[in-house]
Amino acid sequence: MIETKYSYAFLDIQPTAEGHALIIPKYHGAKLHDIPDEFLTDAMPIAKRLAKAMKLDTYNVLQNNGKIAHQEVDHVHFHLIPKRDEKSGLIVGWPAQETDFDKLGKLHKELLAKLEGSD
Repeated sequence: MIETKYSYAFLDIQPTAEGHALIIPKYHGAKLHDIPDEFLTDAMPIAKRLAKAMKLDTYNVLQNNGKIAHQEVDHVHFHLIPKRDEKSGLIVGWPAQETDFDKLGKLHKELLAKLEGSD
């Protein structure tokens, strides 16, 4: 359907909704952090183009990393999943936890320190 220097995009053969598409970087990596930035930078504009072509107002963009995070294929890929009503497309549960603001603040400081030294 769409091919660029860095990605392929095509309709999913096991869709959760009509128009469910996959965007797949040409670089092989099992997890998001394994993929070079130029391949990731290419993926979201493709998702945007597909959403506009299908005239979607509501949709999910999904990317899973690791088996317990529901990754079934060990190659990074993004799902563009149309959401036309409450019963079609991706059904998401969000088991939110109570916030411990002291722990949250500590984690925030730790991440800031790590991010200062990374790219």
